[in-house]
Amino acid sequence: MSTEEATEESPIPDLLFPGAHLPQLADKPAVIMADTGATMTYGELDAQANRLSQLFRAQGLQSGDHVAFCMENNIDYLALAWGCHYAGLYYTAISSRLQTSEMAYIIDNSAAQAFITSPYKADQALELADQMPNVKIRLSVGGGIDGYLDYHETIAEYPAEPLADRVEGQDMLYSSGTTGRPKGIKVPLTGEPLGTAPGLLTLARMLFGCHEKAIYLSPAPMYHAAPLRFCMAFHRMGATVVAMERFDPEAALANIEKYKITASQWVPTMFVRMLKLDDDVRAKFDVSSLEHAVHAAAPCPIEVKEKMIDWWGPVIHEYYAGTEGNGLTYLNSEDWLAHKGSVGKPLLGVLHILDDEGNEVPTGEEGGVYFSGAGGFEYHGDADKTADSRMGDKSTLGDVGRVDEDGFLYLTDRKAYMIISGGVNIYPQEAENVLTMHPKVFDVAVIGVPNDDFGEEVKAVVQLVDGVEPSDDVERELIAFCRAEIADVKCPRSVDFRDELPRHPTGKLYKRLLKDEYWKAAGR
Repeated sequence: MSTEEATEESPIPDLLFPGAHLPQLADKPAVIMADTGATMTYGELDAQANRLSQLFRAQGLQSGDHVAFCMENNIDYLALAWGCHYAGLYYTAISSRLQTSEMAYIIDNSAAQAFITSPYKADQALELADQMPNVKIRLSVGGGIDGYLDYHETIAEYPAEPLADRVEGQDMLYSSGTTGRPKGIKVPLTGEPLGTAPGLLTLARMLFGCHEKAIYLSPAPMYHAAPLRFCMAFHRMGATVVAMERFDPEAALANIEKYKITASQWVPTMFVRMLKLDDDVRAKFDVSSLEHAVHAAAPCPIEVKEKMIDWWGPVIHEYYAGTEGNGLTYLNSEDWLAHKGSVGKPLLGVLHILDDEGNEVPTGEEGGVYFSGAGGFEYHGDADKTADSRMGDKSTLGDVGRVDEDGFLYLTDRKAYMIISGGVNIYPQEAENVLTMHPKVFDVAVIGVPNDDFGEEVKAVVQLVDGVEPSDDVERELIAFCRAEIADVKCPRSVDFRDELPRHPTGKLYKRLLKDEYWKAAGR
């Protein structure tokens, strides 16, 4: 059955989840792995998810219990997530880049009763064996690991029939830990029947091209909130998800052309990597199939977004939100061109800009970015962190920003990243936005480091493009480049060069690791 035939024959069901599209879309690709072409149909995905949910129930897990999994992007990843969701469980997708102690902390903190991994994490899986006291189910996907049951052999023992009276499950993902220990973000289970459309799906259908005919490219690790949730949202509508094993800028463009991608989601770092490709490389790929290219997760420099809109056309959409789901702003290309630098107007929740005492600040002035009225969350097992995110009935992700006369939000930076030098508040995002566009810069972080006279001073840590060697001349060139664009007090006084910066695959920078290194070296 072709995609076109399936689309014409299958009405949108009342309840939206992969199995709801059967039998009409049984043979339609639900997941395609971009590099290998490995494919899983909707029929196969639903059967695997049902078998896994049956296993969980047979082992005593009930709705509201917890499962954790950690693996690379692979063909079984989304079916596994749906199996947890079908069982009405909380499920935590753990970053495959974490070390054993970090994984053990999340597994223990979440009270997971099952842990699923793959040979990609075999060394850590073996080390975890005696560090998971609550785990009673251990499975390995795609190959054997001592002490773990083979995933496919084990679930094959259970029926592919759906559980009775299924209710919606819920992810409980952990923050990437850019400003401290990862926090488990827990949203109450709704108790609604499986397939009840979440708020994200409504937005994705209205704004992001989420429909049955869509072919959605996911270039990021699926353990992160946006890739996981958007892939599952597109599955609810019967679309095909094309998942990259890992992001590569040229491969991403090739995949858009090869699979005729209609919708996709990115982070600004990916835009920068694609823009830094040679012009002849970028020009050889046809990206005209793209109808919606969504970006979020980090501030996007104005020049970067201008160039992306010039290249891809007005298909760029942006939203600002967090895993916490406490609010969301949005704008399309046309609105952004009229409000350059904005991350949009609120669509979920009421937006507030507050001072440190919780008072609303005047239009145009900076303050903490808070939302109210969009649903609750808590940081699992950490009442203090939950309380720190609140100001009365309002909650924040820790960002600073302002609102213009038209109600559009502009982010300044994370409050935790603010540098105080000689009593002046400096937000390093401004200097990063300038330096990232220098032709010799591949990646950059701007941080505050100790200064005996001023408390802190601004430093840039730079990864240069291939072929450029670090030197005093390059350092002076970068500082002068920055000072030509913004006030010198905001610019780095010095530049250090690194082979690579500690950046999360989703694009987030681990500034905390860099800052800790410099402050510890200074004995502070």
